[in-house]
Amino acid sequence: MNYISTRGGTTAADHISGAAAIKQGLANDGGLFMPETLPMVSMEEIIALSEKSYPERAAAILGKFLDDYPADELLSYCRAAYAEDRFPGGAAPLHKLNDTVSVMELWHGPTCAFKDMALQIMPKLLSGALRLTGEKRRAFILVATSGDTGKAALEGYADVDQVGIMVYYPVDGVSRMQKLQMATQEGSNVNVCAIRGNFDDAQTGVKRIFSDPTAAEALAENGCFFSSANSINWGRLVPQVAYYFSAYCDLLAQGEIEPGEEINVSVPTGNFGNIFAGYLAKEMGLPVKRFLCASNKNNILTDFLNTGVYDRNRDFYTTMSPSMDILISSNLERLLYLKTGCEKTAAYMKALNECGRYEIDAATKASIDADFTGYYCDEEGTAEVIRRTFADYHYVVDPHTAVGLSAAEQYIAATGDTTKTVVDSTASPYKFASNVCRALTGNAPEDEFDALCLLSNVTGTEIPAPLASLRTKAVRFERVIDPADMRAETLKVSETL
Repeated sequence: MNYISTRGGTTAADHISGAAAIKQGLANDGGLFMPETLPMVSMEEIIALSEKSYPERAAAILGKFLDDYPADELLSYCRAAYAEDRFPGGAAPLHKLNDTVSVMELWHGPTCAFKDMALQIMPKLLSGALRLTGEKRRAFILVATSGDTGKAALEGYADVDQVGIMVYYPVDGVSRMQKLQMATQEGSNVNVCAIRGNFDDAQTGVKRIFSDPTAAEALAENGCFFSSANSINWGRLVPQVAYYFSAYCDLLAQGEIEPGEEINVSVPTGNFGNIFAGYLAKEMGLPVKRFLCASNKNNILTDFLNTGVYDRNRDFYTTMSPSMDILISSNLERLLYLKTGCEKTAAYMKALNECGRYEIDAATKASIDADFTGYYCDEEGTAEVIRRTFADYHYVVDPHTAVGLSAAEQYIAATGDTTKTVVDSTASPYKFASNVCRALTGNAPEDEFDALCLLSNVTGTEIPAPLASLRTKAVRFERVIDPADMRAETLKVSETL
């Protein structure tokens, strides 16, 4: 299977293998890689997968897209990435909340966030890509993060051969726990730097470096080339498709649904990657009736789905769900490509870059409306969902998951639709212990580690070991720069790889 940019490509060089797309990360024209055709998965295959382990399910889905990788190699990758010692309690278990809603817990990995589901296997895919393409240079992974991606990428790529990684994050745009996770990261090939600005400033800076030919030339002089670990990279996105199939398989195995029965899916999202992975699963044959796109106070996606206008010229809010504090939803470009083709997509992205705004036509909006409904939840509503979910079900959720639950509640209340619904739970509540404590008790300790202990005492749940251990880890990275200095900082770090 070959891959092409969302913004076009007419020569043979524009149609590249899965391994080449993963290695390169971003297309030459600034677009995102997509498969030329989408593979299909039959209901018979889904039924068969329901009797398999998560690594076997994931390998089967990855093999549909990455046919240049040997099947036994993909299975080996998945078994190593999703082993019990990496994901205690399972890779993506379902927790039944009530007769309609089940929560898919995607945070049992080493960094306690859903990004582990992709970033534990992505380094293995990249290493395989370097081998399959005969690449001898060193891959330099450049990452912009609003919190969870940075730590998950650092953890996944730490001390991986032939790879270095640089992570940028907004200095005041992540939780203290997220900041500590990144600042204390071990590994000889990792680097972390904060920027004065928000996530969109970091993401824009990374994209500019990627598209700067002089930066690429300078990197080449150091024997390196740029690649990415954000969900703009196909190798990061495709593993996420697997857990939607797995959730359906689990519902089948538990007798909650019959084969072919449709489900709804609610996804808290800022960059649109997680929910787009679910949409790909539907396009491949997974019976999904509706996707609920859940936003926090930065509700740009809700407004887009309601009006057809994407406009990032608006106020930016720092919230208790920082991984969703985003005004440029990069993976929306992939949906536009599937709905409108490369020519219109390129025009939309040009308008977004130049004016910060674009508007889709009525036919495209109607097509998107057939699959997606947008909801948002403000800070007060998020805290209320956290409190009520614990009171009603003795179940603790983080702020991002609370936004996803709110969207499901709003949709069910508005429509009366009791279709079985899967809500993505994207982070452990302990990653945001202060805010969860405040929602549950009305206050929280100033010290984040005291908040961990209080949350454990209040809820009777256990502090995840990766977070508890942060108290004694040494801080390695404290540098803070302006976004304008990101290029120089990146090239300086590349010289040390």
